[in-house]
Amino acid sequence: MKSKEKQDGFLALYRKYRPREWGEVVGQEHIVEALKGALALGRVSHAYLFAGARGTGKTSVARILARALKTADIDINEIDAASSRKIEDARELREAVLSLPFESPYKVYILDEVHMLTKEAFNALLKTLEEPPKHVVFILATTEIDKLPETIVSRCELHSFRKPSQKTLAEIITRAGKKEGYEMSNSSAELIALLGDGSFRDAYGILQKTIAISADKKISEEEVLRVTGAPKGDISNRVIQAIAERNAEKGLTAIAEAVAAHGDMKVFARIILQKMRFALLLRIAPEMEKEIARELSDSDFTFLKNIPERGITSQTLLTFLEYYDFIGRSHIPHLPLELAVIKICEVVKK
Repeated sequence: MKSKEKQDGFLALYRKYRPREWGEVVGQEHIVEALKGALALGRVSHAYLFAGARGTGKTSVARILARALKTADIDINEIDAASSRKIEDARELREAVLSLPFESPYKVYILDEVHMLTKEAFNALLKTLEEPPKHVVFILATTEIDKLPETIVSRCELHSFRKPSQKTLAEIITRAGKKEGYEMSNSSAELIALLGDGSFRDAYGILQKTIAISADKKISEEEVLRVTGAPKGDISNRVIQAIAERNAEKGLTAIAEAVAAHGDMKVFARIILQKMRFALLLRIAPEMEKEIARELSDSDFTFLKNIPERGITSQTLLTFLEYYDFIGRSHIPHLPLELAVIKICEVVKK
């Protein structure tokens, strides 16, 4: 385990700051309360299923749960289902669970990316889940619960992990930066949170790469932009404003500026898409305003709240999504973005 925690000669930040106690878990309070409450009453399930997007803390909570069950390291078994996915692996597991724990009340098996198991392996695992030894607890983790057989899901206690809000990510990144001895501007933390896309692990990864190039102990927005290839935030807002006004020329000018800054077009387009989605929701579902405000910086929230009526529609997003899929396949990376802006503006003129 220790060898995996080293990255480029120092401890990977997402491992260094991963939660190790219930009180350190952020953004999954509903799960923490449910698990703590059940354990306090002595109600231990033989199988748990943790489902949610990558980097939301599933494995970390699984380890905390194992510790809460008073399981020693020697009795905690972590298995990567992506590499141990065959029926032979499942059969070996079925035999291994029969042996008693070395020095704990339970043997805990954490199966990560469990959706990667083969059909045959699932069938073998199902037999173990149906009649598990009393000393065994399974914790299955997956990012794609829809790929799991219903027979497996129905035999587990399901807990769904939520993506942390952008503000939550910005706060934990700011704290981590300070602990590492770096001063962070609000804009740099907010940008890392935005690009982290609801993943603690990805956000920590961006912070780590930014720290690696920072020589003055100050994390600036420009440094974050440099390591991620994301154009400045105001450029994405200018594209959105141009689309809202149906002004193709302004939109193309902003895209050209992003290209000149050597911005990653996929990242740039993802930021635009996310912001336009929020703009649409603010108009269509005003009751979601507080929730959306937690996801955005104050400046971006104010900007999107003031987008003209009907400036961003569902058709606008559909058209943008259509061209977004071409980014990465186009010989000219920014061409799909330009075509999207032109198409959206032309639709109105017709």
